[in-house]
Amino acid sequence: MARRRQIRYSPEFKAEAVRMVRTRDEGLAKLARELGIAEPTLRAWVDATRPPATPPITTDERSELVQLRRENARLREERDILKKATAFFAKYSE
Repeated sequence: MARRRQIRYSPEFKAEAVRMVRTRDEGLAKLARELGIAEPTLRAWVDATRPPATPPITTDERSELVQLRRENARLREERDILKKATAFFAKYSE
């Protein structure tokens, strides 16, 4: 069985191919055929440029988030009360 020669593509070619996938409405398979490259190769280039997925938050992080949201709501309420009190005393201290 003969080995296939591996083709090396320049970074500029790869970047342009990825840009085309993102800006054109044509499908990935059609663009791959247009460019003369294999569809899995083009898909790998596009996937490599995506930012890594963020992992879901843990139970501890979720409970901390709930606690911080409650505290934030309480602090906003206190701030609003202080604003009203300041306005009240400013009005009647004259």
